[in-house]
Amino acid sequence: MTDTVTETLGTALRRWRDRLDPADVGVATGRRRARGLRREELAHLAGLSVDYVVRLEQGRATHPSAQVVSALARALQLSDDERDHLHVLAGLLPPRPTTVSTHLPPGIVRLVHRLTELPVAVFSASWDLITWTPLWSALLGDPGLLPGTERNLVRTRFLGTGHAAVPSSVGEQGSGADREHIAAFEAALVADLRVAAGRYPDDRGLRALVAELHRDSRRFARLWDSGATGEHQSALKTVLHPVVGPVLLDCDVLTAPGSDAKIVVHSAPAGSSAAQALELLRVTGGARTAVTTSA
Repeated sequence: MTDTVTETLGTALRRWRDRLDPADVGVATGRRRARGLRREELAHLAGLSVDYVVRLEQGRATHPSAQVVSALARALQLSDDERDHLHVLAGLLPPRPTTVSTHLPPGIVRLVHRLTELPVAVFSASWDLITWTPLWSALLGDPGLLPGTERNLVRTRFLGTGHAAVPSSVGEQGSGADREHIAAFEAALVADLRVAAGRYPDDRGLRALVAELHRDSRRFARLWDSGATGEHQSALKTVLHPVVGPVLLDCDVLTAPGSDAKIVVHSAPAGSSAAQALELLRVTGGARTAVTTSA
């Protein structure tokens, strides 16, 4: 006799997968024999193998890591309570409010999936890259090719590590005014990190990041020790792409209501050469290689 009361990790994953509309994750619907997402679609969204998703749903894999559970929660667009329930079913403690969360509200996940015509990425409070649109990959290189530690914008900015998919330069146009804007941007990044460190005092990764930057970057150490404050503003950014050449874009950093996630959006005026370049990259997928940004 089937137990209809006790919920397992596998039954919960299947239930959440079945209720999700493919259109909300940017998947073409067409004719389907069953509602919800297919296993391979969930696996792709969460960055997992299809076999592993199958084993989780069938109960043959019962102890996924916290990183896997977080990825599944984002892919399934779970609420905070559902995310915590998923952690419990996986035998894990739910994330504490004193550690940086990589969970995104379902509305933000849907927004990113539907903004296919723009290069968009979402970062955590500590500026770790969480999710991005296909056009972000086509323009800046695929972040999926990077180890997780190289997807942090502050580390890339001050230590020069990583990849253009985590852009290291925003608003770098060369004039004196632009250099002032760069300095303001860096001060804002450090100020953001200071706020995050105060809000999430138990986050070991964040503490280690600050210590690494303070040790290895004189620029960061100077700003951190000065108590730097600042706020993000719209800026111009030139991306040097191997296929379409230099692309001048507006770069805006938006905050998500009810979340401390940061949404980075690149855009160009309609009809401009930059807009045409973005459309070409959107259609062709661009070059899946690292590119550089202007200094």
